[in-house]
Parts: sequence; C-alpha cells; structure tokens
Amino acid sequence: MNTLNKMLLAFWQEESGLTMVEYAVAGSLICLAAVSAFTELGAAIAAAIRVIIGYID
Repeated sequence: MNTLNKMLLAFWQEESGLTMVEYAVAGSLICLAAVSAFTELGAAIAAAIRVIIGYID
C-alpha cells in the first residue's frame, strides 16, 4: 500500500504535461480576445460607413 501511495504522489506532482495544456488555454484565450476585438472593430467601421453614406445621400 505504501508503494501505491508513493506512485500516486509522484504522479500527482508530475507537471511536465501541464505546460502544454497551459499553452493551449492561453492560446485559445488570445484567439477569443482577437475575434471579439475584430468583431467590435467591424461593427464600428460599418456604423461609420453608414454615417458617411447618410451624408452623401
């Protein structure tokens, strides 16, 4: 039983695989922020174009 506890403790303290998960989460958050920013930017540009076209008509 003591050997099982040691093996479980060693597995729990292993962090080498965690780095890849952290990079994946960080990358997905950055992509989400970029998509959100470009969506808002597109909406603002569309509104500005509507205003400009309104002055022309």
